[in-house]
Amino acid sequence: MPHETHTVKTSPSQINEEGLPVHIGIIMDGNGRWAKKRGLVRTQGHLEGLKTAKKIVKAASDLGVKYLTLYAFSTENWTRAKEEVGFIMSLIRQFLHSELDFSRQDQIRTRFAGDLSGLPPDIQKEIIGSITDTADFKGMQVVLAINYGGRDEILRAVKKFYSQNAGKSLNDLNEGDITAFLDNPDIPDPDLIIRSAGDCRISNFLLWESAYSELFISDRLWPDWDKADLLNAISDFQKRERRFGGIKTKKTASAPSEHDEKNY
Repeated sequence: MPHETHTVKTSPSQINEEGLPVHIGIIMDGNGRWAKKRGLVRTQGHLEGLKTAKKIVKAASDLGVKYLTLYAFSTENWTRAKEEVGFIMSLIRQFLHSELDFSRQDQIRTRFAGDLSGLPPDIQKEIIGSITDTADFKGMQVVLAINYGGRDEILRAVKKFYSQNAGKSLNDLNEGDITAFLDNPDIPDPDLIIRSAGDCRISNFLLWESAYSELFISDRLWPDWDKADLLNAISDFQKRERRFGGIKTKKTASAPSEHDEKNY
């Protein structure tokens, strides 16, 4: 797993459009540390992190990435100080409420992952409104993972499956059954998962979907990220040889079909 400690200049011309990751997931980490380094309150770091998220969404859309999942708020983040949680929720509300013109201009469609019922009613309303308003947009799809946890998603999927298939034996349950009841079963698994701020862990993010995702860890704190960092991550991804537990393949961006040979 690469551990980037500095930004290497990568130009868009160095990116192979045919080898773009179809789906990128980002663990946006380091907002609090960014603020602390500057003697600022943690909430200022979250504000700068939101600005960075907008820049990266635009950059990914311009490059032609089809799906981008942003880990905005985890099921574990509720344990943070009440004031910090409230500020993050206000930023999410602000982002959803004010970005329709931007989404319309770039045809960016909003999707959601997480337990919607566990969010404040006003946040639920903004999320549903954004999903509805952008439902017909044909550009990149941005999945906002809010009140999201990978374990929770799997548990919810199993519960939803059995609520609709009460008579099915546990012995007959298969991967496809669970996949079909995940939050976004129509979206392909992430090809690349990026984490800012240096920690080498997945932090309960897309646990089911990331079985064969490539990982890219950057020491740069999330508010410091810009398009160059995204280009570097994609450039590194395009140098990888992805075998998905089996034979060599020249395909870089997408996972093999269920009929491809595998050797786990």
